[in-house]
Amino acid sequence: MIDSAAVSTQPQANARLNVIPRDQHCISRKNISDGALKVMSRLRGRGYQAYLVGGAVRDLLLGGHPKDFDVATDATPEAVHALFRSSRIIGRRFRIVHVRCGREIIEVTTFRGHHDSDADRAPARGENRSRQSSSGRLLRDNVYGTLEEDAVRRDLTVNALYYDAGTFEVFDHVHGLADLERRSICVIGDPGLRYREDPVRMLRVLRFAAKLGFDIDRDTAAAIPDCAHLLADIPAARLFDEFLKLFMAGCAAATLELLLQYRLLRFLFPHTSERLERDPAALALVRAAMANTDQRIAQDKPVTPAFILAALLWPVASTQAQQRQDRGEPAMLAMHHASQQTIAEAARHLSIPRRFSQPMREIWEYQLRLQHRHGRRAAELVDQRRFRAAYDFLLLREQAGEETGQLGQWWTGFQELPLEQRLQQARANRGKPGKRSTRTRRASSAT
Repeated sequence: MIDSAAVSTQPQANARLNVIPRDQHCISRKNISDGALKVMSRLRGRGYQAYLVGGAVRDLLLGGHPKDFDVATDATPEAVHALFRSSRIIGRRFRIVHVRCGREIIEVTTFRGHHDSDADRAPARGENRSRQSSSGRLLRDNVYGTLEEDAVRRDLTVNALYYDAGTFEVFDHVHGLADLERRSICVIGDPGLRYREDPVRMLRVLRFAAKLGFDIDRDTAAAIPDCAHLLADIPAARLFDEFLKLFMAGCAAATLELLLQYRLLRFLFPHTSERLERDPAALALVRAAMANTDQRIAQDKPVTPAFILAALLWPVASTQAQQRQDRGEPAMLAMHHASQQTIAEAARHLSIPRRFSQPMREIWEYQLRLQHRHGRRAAELVDQRRFRAAYDFLLLREQAGEETGQLGQWWTGFQELPLEQRLQQARANRGKPGKRSTRTRRASSAT
């Protein structure tokens, strides 16, 4: 990977610049996208600094093959936009430029500098400044600076490495290379201060620890309990974006365990978190869903946030549905009302788009429909749009120990039959409907 003899082993925010020459690291231009090379070349040609930065450099040093490439430069967003016709400036909190190169999007950021001391003053129109809330959270961070200042402003040491495609050198200001060698996730600077600036950094720490299989630095981990409550102030839309990054990157199972260990799941799914603490069956279901998601991603199979959300919120929805049934509501109506209530409560913390909430409801309601194995309706259910997701979810419930009367096994065989045989088997089951209940029970502990 790198020549460890040239690397210090003590990460710190004010470390002396460490330059790794071409012959002491493994990064090759052939593993960098043409789009990223083109963007950096044009910026350098106009007299600007331009470096590959962040996760791409980290992954290249680890021998990986990154798909996304980010560029850092001393050119302002307006200057970058003027250089590239197929580009646009996005963001308010952090203004960045997306440069389109064919099908590829290169994210270009301007070096960030230190914060202003007069953050309470309202910025003038067009003024590039930072602003903080009373708790220390950054509301705006558009102060531009130098390469060195930009490195210190980044969140994690392993994400603050820069590659110069012109000189083939790697620049490290915060001992990120040492942390790659130590396989350690370490926040740059004082962790408590950095978490107060942006509480989402706590989620990023866990996400990268899970993704890379790294340990979390002692001080980085120690500050999380005292700062965790700050996540309650993060907008629901931003937390949903973080949810996607946490659970859709192929390391959902490891991420879940870290969220449970550091008690941060409660800020994403508070009611689910409460259930998982006291219900082993619910925890088994969620763990099975995360493992299933990771397996599908590893096999390049499609995954949808709706399925993951359905699993995470099923312990809540099924309990509420059963409570409604116990009060006399018909099963399907109880599930319908419970689904609405569960999603509405979850939306206070995560802004779940309708394109995901609707499939969630259908997956849950299909758990009741799948209990009926008689008549033409059962035979035709296999061809319905949401059947496959609902069937997979049923199998996960059985895997987690829920008692379903071997419904999963029955539907596994049934869906493989030709239509005429499905109709014959469904007619044979007429008069044998399953009990409509959403109660969660352990198969091994029915008593």
